[in-house]
Amino acid sequence: MAEAAKKPRPEFRNIGIEQILTAYRLPLAGRVSILHRVSGGLLFVFLPFLLYLFDQSLTSELSFEVFKGFLSNIIVKLIALVLVWAFLFHFCAGVRHLLTDTNHDAVTKEKGKSTSVVVIVVSSLLTIAFAAKLFGAF
Repeated sequence: MAEAAKKPRPEFRNIGIEQILTAYRLPLAGRVSILHRVSGGLLFVFLPFLLYLFDQSLTSELSFEVFKGFLSNIIVKLIALVLVWAFLFHFCAGVRHLLTDTNHDAVTKEKGKSTSVVVIVVSSLLTIAFAAKLFGAF
């Protein structure tokens, strides 16, 4: 009993982002969950920019032509592509979360991994299709 009183209590500290990225090996479902939050934050931060572009594209024919000229810049196209990826990934991951909330049989380690793969594949394919259209492949 005296030995237990002499042992110092273990000290637990909050972990930092560098420990999460380097020391911990998150499962794929955990990575998809983190990317879901990142994509949502990205969409939230760029919402005023997106609303401004939407407003400019709908004001008149002249402003739509200015919008098309603005969107022809490669940097703007890359920003738009990142935002489209964020939207598509966030949408697919949101559908995944809704399905796991309604179907409790889907809340297993194996189903979590398989649905995470589906989210990554579907959002990547849709982003590639949008990129092909954006950069003039068809």
